[in-house]
Parts: sequence; C-alpha cells; structure tokens
Amino acid sequence: MNEKTDNNISGRRARMETARVHKAGSQKTRGLVLTGLIFALALILSIVENALPALPLPVPGVKFGLSNIAVMYALFFLKKDQAYSIAILKGLFVMVTRGVIAGILSISGGILSLTVMLVLMMAFKNKASYVTVSISGAVAHNLGQLIAVTFIYTGMYLWAYMPFLLVSGVVAGIVTATLLKFIIPAFERIG
Repeated sequence: MNEKTDNNISGRRARMETARVHKAGSQKTRGLVLTGLIFALALILSIVENALPALPLPVPGVKFGLSNIAVMYALFFLKKDQAYSIAILKGLFVMVTRGVIAGILSISGGILSLTVMLVLMMAFKNKASYVTVSISGAVAHNLGQLIAVTFIYTGMYLWAYMPFLLVSGVVAGIVTATLLKFIIPAFERIG
C-alpha cells in the first residue's frame, strides 16, 4: 500500500511537471507568434510609408516612422526583448531591401529610440503618456541615425540638421502616438 501511494504521488508530480512544461512551451510559442505578427505589421507599415510621397522638407529622408507604431506597441504591451527583436529585425529588413547604410541607420536609431523610451517608462513607472514616450523615442531615433551617419560620412558636418531633426521628431512622435491609440484595440484583438 505504501509503495502504491508513492507511485501515485510520483505519477501526480510527473503529470504536474508535464503540464507546467507544456504551459511554458505554449506561452513561448504564443509569444513568438505574436512577435512575428507585430513584426509583419511593422513591415507592412514601412512599405505603406515608403509608397507615400516624400515630405517637402529641407532634410532628406524625414518620415513619420509608421512602423514604429508596432515597435511601440511591443514596448508597452509585450516583453521588452520582443520590442528589441522587432526593432532589430526591422533594421535587418531595411538592410536587405534598401542597403547596408540604411540598415545601419535603422538599427542605430531603433535601438537608441527603444532604450530611451524604456528608460523613460522605468523612470516614471509607466505613468508617462504615449505622446511623451513617443516624442522622446522619435527624437532619439533621429539622434541615433545622426550619430551613425557622422561615423559613416566622417568628412561631412551633419549636425546642422539637428534642429530640423528635433522638430520632425516631435511631429513624428505625436503622429505615431496618436495612431497607436487608434490601433491599440486592433492589437488587443490579435493578442
């Protein structure tokens, strides 16, 4: 009888451990699929934005950064490593489709942007508004790209563009945060 009780207990423990491992694997798979969906949305938003006419500004390449809506969603509602994964994958996509320099600029801007937004969220214990976080991220993205481009093109003085990049970062941050607020319900249905 004692041996039978021990077998029941060990069998129960084995079943509980199997259920725990299955649940952990299921959550990991769900997270991976959700990251893939958000990354796919980032790519679609990037393609849509590239199809739009260029903004009539004195600084070339200034955009609203629509694909950053997906990255910001990941930062706010998923794990931080998922947000970084999406930003890096997005930069690699840019590298493959638009060239190495564009990819370097995308990755450098994306990583600095995410880091600044994460620090801001941690400093204010997630009480910072979407707009504040988005503007900070957009300005940091522009700064990260400017830093990278000054290393790539060492003979050019590019810091004169900084005022335009600050203003465009503020505008892009407002646009991105506003669109994120409208898109959150659709993201919640996915998640």
